[in-house]
Amino acid sequence: MKQIIILLFSFLVGFSPMLAQNAATPAPISTAPTTAENALLWRISGKGLPTTSYLYGTIHMIGKNDFFLTDSTRSAIDRAKLVTFEINMEDMMNLPAQMGLMMKSFMSGGKSLSDLLSKEDYDLVKAHFDKQGLPLFLFERMKPMFLTVLADTDMSGGLGGDGDMVSYEMKIMDIAEQQKKEMGGLETAEYQMSMFDSIPYEEQAQMLVETIKSSGGESSQFDEMVKLYKNQDIVGMESMMGEDESIGGHEDLLLNQRNRNWIPIMGEMMLAQPTFFAVGAGHLGGESGVVSLLRKAGYTVQPVR
Repeated sequence: MKQIIILLFSFLVGFSPMLAQNAATPAPISTAPTTAENALLWRISGKGLPTTSYLYGTIHMIGKNDFFLTDSTRSAIDRAKLVTFEINMEDMMNLPAQMGLMMKSFMSGGKSLSDLLSKEDYDLVKAHFDKQGLPLFLFERMKPMFLTVLADTDMSGGLGGDGDMVSYEMKIMDIAEQQKKEMGGLETAEYQMSMFDSIPYEEQAQMLVETIKSSGGESSQFDEMVKLYKNQDIVGMESMMGEDESIGGHEDLLLNQRNRNWIPIMGEMMLAQPTFFAVGAGHLGGESGVVSLLRKAGYTVQPVR
């Protein structure tokens, strides 16, 4: 149950790595991470911060055998007093909140996926989900963007706690709970939900179809992203994102604007106490990524391997 809720309502952590990060106005001098700096963990200091904070890039769902946390990352969590996710994970464990958000995941007006797609495209989506052991009738009325993260992820191991897929957010939250640390969020689930409503259902449905079509080869985009992730190659991730055309020009809404929103929030948290930030790895790289934006804001941001 926990993983299903997180998969639905924190799915941008996994969806973001499929988005291109294009800066509206390129900076004269690049502050984006370089190949030599490739890392998932980043040390944040300077600009009057009394202590060091850390930024870590996650991949939302990953195979149990591919999961790893370096000693440096575990040490960074240990040093932090506050562990912050895109959405406060403690809030996501609240049952009334879960049910309220679940209701908002459905399309309005009684629409279903079959209303939005041609028979050919609908059959393609149905066959894909059937192959993954996820009967499409269970998700017919959900907003198509919720289905996109499922479409390119092998969930055959099951969604339960004993399945073959694990969540970085859940693992990091478990560590934080064991150490009795305070937890926070950079945005709310309600805010994420509002972004989906800004994109017409028809466009969302086409994004879903494009994602499935692009995953039809021997190695899906998700598989390639996992390889890059395990190599901590955030520059390679950015290059892969730039080739993706499935998001219909909504990258500024779904990714870049969120990155910009986070910087002042992160600043307030870091000034108050040492913080460990865990956000989707797709948010780190590029001129519009969090590393670059923090540097532009005056912070010293250094890779830690």
